[in-house]
Amino acid sequence: MSEAILHSSTHQRLEPFLILSKSVKGPANIKLIQDVLAAPSIYVFAELLECPNMMEASALPEVIPYYTLLKIFSYGTYRDYVEHATELPPLNEQQTTKLKHLSIVSMSEESRTISYDKLMSYLDVTDVRKLEDLIIGAFYEDVMKGKMDQKRKQLEVEYTMGRDLRPGQRSSVISILHEWSQNTDTILASLDQKLQSIHETAAEEKRQREQYDREIERLKKEIKSSGAMDVEEDGARGKGRRTNTGLYDDESYRAARTRKR
Repeated sequence: MSEAILHSSTHQRLEPFLILSKSVKGPANIKLIQDVLAAPSIYVFAELLECPNMMEASALPEVIPYYTLLKIFSYGTYRDYVEHATELPPLNEQQTTKLKHLSIVSMSEESRTISYDKLMSYLDVTDVRKLEDLIIGAFYEDVMKGKMDQKRKQLEVEYTMGRDLRPGQRSSVISILHEWSQNTDTILASLDQKLQSIHETAAEEKRQREQYDREIERLKKEIKSSGAMDVEEDGARGKGRRTNTGLYDDESYRAARTRKR
């Protein structure tokens, strides 16, 4: 499943919660947040964060910890949660697993190859078997694709889902995309120049080959014409006679005639 398909699938699963948020007000948003964070296969939350009723409720003291938790699931990591765990609601097993999946996605932004030791330390996983089960779960959820190198004890990530943007990240992403677009234009222009050069070189080689072929034909005709003229001139001066075996001078011709007699 591609990233675009995954995002579409996640949005479809989030849609019922978005509809529900239109009628949920005040502290009732706490239950909504808990449910969406535990719901399977939902890994993006920006739309729910920006719902008017949710944003209004986020100012309530009892809702603030849950809204903060929703933001961590949206663009934070498991380590962010651990650092503020005393101020946040506890996570159930499904929520913990989901946040760890999202954390691996964030870690892969820095490096596509992540050692088991780094993953275990960052995610508070105690042994390799539990870590590999966690990674396999992320594969099944299509959160990411890759392979586990058990010999080198590392995860090699091929691609991941896209996460929600952090506050202030939008401008940097736009800048990166703009730079990427400029680099792409430069590369395409360079390729066009190389293709044009190749076409021009091929055309010149063809022209030279045709000129060479014409020169060869001209020389062949000259040689052929020159040979015929030599034979005619020799015959006209009486220096030889044409036989089946070649050109003889008069003396050789008379000797040959005498032998035949």
